[in-house]
Amino acid sequence: MIVTGPRTRVTIYDVAAAAGVSTATASKALNETGRVSKETRARIRKAASDLGFRPNSLARSLTRKRSFTVGLLTDDTYGRFTLPVMAGISEGLIDHGVSVFLCAIEDNPELAGTHVDAMLDKQIDGIIATGKRVDRTLPVDLTHLPVPVVYALTAGPADAVTLVPDDMQGTRDAVGHLVGQGRSRIVHITGPTSFRVVEERATAFTEAMQAAGLPVQTSAVMPGSWSERWGHEAVEALWSSSDRPDGIFCGNDQIARGVIDALRERRVDVPQDVSVVGFDNWEIVAEQTRPPLTTIDMNLKELGRQAGQALVRLVNGETVETGLWRLPCTLVVRGSS
Repeated sequence: MIVTGPRTRVTIYDVAAAAGVSTATASKALNETGRVSKETRARIRKAASDLGFRPNSLARSLTRKRSFTVGLLTDDTYGRFTLPVMAGISEGLIDHGVSVFLCAIEDNPELAGTHVDAMLDKQIDGIIATGKRVDRTLPVDLTHLPVPVVYALTAGPADAVTLVPDDMQGTRDAVGHLVGQGRSRIVHITGPTSFRVVEERATAFTEAMQAAGLPVQTSAVMPGSWSERWGHEAVEALWSSSDRPDGIFCGNDQIARGVIDALRERRVDVPQDVSVVGFDNWEIVAEQTRPPLTTIDMNLKELGRQAGQALVRLVNGETVETGLWRLPCTLVVRGSS
């Protein structure tokens, strides 16, 4: 067996020599600073790619006064929402050579303040705040910080960039899918009314039913808890009456799983007798439900990717439209409908 020594690191000098330019010109082209012609920039980048050149992030940060690190602050300690958002953020930042520094703050203002101070001490370029509810702010004031802040899946100030899923559009797609399956007696089993998304989805559900020319009873919207148990209880209440639905739209995948289990216990065939649609596309739940669950994907990875790219633009001093960005959801059709 032949053992070789460590590979010699390719430097900016090697790239400059290969491209036939000065080191200053090579540095400008690779760091996108200064005036370099399009043809020269392309030649330098090709040389860097051919040589396998990896820019030194410390050197770049000293040149551009950046750390190439952003902070991700979250109160979602379970990670149900934060992990896919973070995956998208990392994907959106990788081409910019930026790393993500994650801090979980729970609901603790003192811990949150400590983490923010630590991030600033590390001279991060910016912060992405994310959480588990779009109608709640994190327990720390992020306004007036010396770095830009982007909010994703948590409430942000009116003059900030805040990204959330378009829950109402997702609801309309869910109802439209059920109607397209020939369902006309549709109910909406959802979570606690204290959540803004519950109110928005209930409103969109009613509007979608009316647009389809279908009657909407007051009891068609059934709020409860975000749990499989509530799905069981809701089916028990529905099947104790004579007006049973042939389509059920659930506020999350856990409720939907409880609904499908309860229907199976009553020997109700899904989807032949009743079609069921969930919300979230939590794959560990949706794919293991029997039958696999049709659901609305909030596209959290894409939301995170766009949040990361928005932050990079702010860090670079570019103009970014502020306010609420509603990103589209996607219907994922499986066996329950």
